[in-house]
Amino acid sequence: MSFFLLYIALGSIAGILAGLLGIGGGLVIVPMLTFTFTAQGFPHEHILHMALGTSLASILFTSLSSVRAHNSRKSVVWPVVFKITPGILTGTFTGAWIASMLSTNFLKGFFGFFLYYVATQMLLGIKPKPTREIPGTVGIFGVGSIIGVFSSLVGIGGGTLSVPFLVWCNTAMRSAIGTSSAIGFPIAVSGTLGYIINGLRVEGLPSLSFGFVHLVSLGGIVMASVLTAPYGAKLAHTLPVDKLKKIFAVLLFLVGTRMFIAIF
Repeated sequence: MSFFLLYIALGSIAGILAGLLGIGGGLVIVPMLTFTFTAQGFPHEHILHMALGTSLASILFTSLSSVRAHNSRKSVVWPVVFKITPGILTGTFTGAWIASMLSTNFLKGFFGFFLYYVATQMLLGIKPKPTREIPGTVGIFGVGSIIGVFSSLVGIGGGTLSVPFLVWCNTAMRSAIGTSSAIGFPIAVSGTLGYIINGLRVEGLPSLSFGFVHLVSLGGIVMASVLTAPYGAKLAHTLPVDKLKKIFAVLLFLVGTRMFIAIF
């Protein structure tokens, strides 16, 4: 019961982050699930896989709750969502293959430098060129593939990449957050299926697991996150845009630092 209450608390935080910043909450969920699964004595060799799979599965529900709240405020740019989704699906499905070609440390380092670069621009108020727009079909497919690859590797909904990319393309901050929440859904669908399928043949997983998705922790996280995501979305439309950018920039610095620490 104590662990289930922890899952509910974790879901509450993830839901607020999803609504406020357009991220799936995986940045919080993955490390916390890793800790709790270890405390519960789950098989060491499967803990990270289960944390990633369960995180992506929770984003299925959190994303829907968040996008509903943002869409009611007309802050989801649906044409961008539809254009980027094929690349997202391709990237998420092929994430494991890409990872086998590159070292994990290289990917973490690249990701960390990118986050530092974007966060610095946001904090310093560096604005993109006014002529910069969302790229065409080929360009946005490539961007979606990159977002999908990283999301599948680290168990997130892609907001740490999609929000900065959309802002870089002169999308308004609130619209970028709302659109990112919608982009998180196809990432979660393809990523969750991948972790379920890859885990079905694995022996020794904890009871009440579906592949690499732990159903008990998923239930606790979802119960809370779908309730708190709309409050996060309300905050996103209440806070001043400059303050919103600074909050997001601090988050990016923290995630980037975590990536670099993981390398060493």
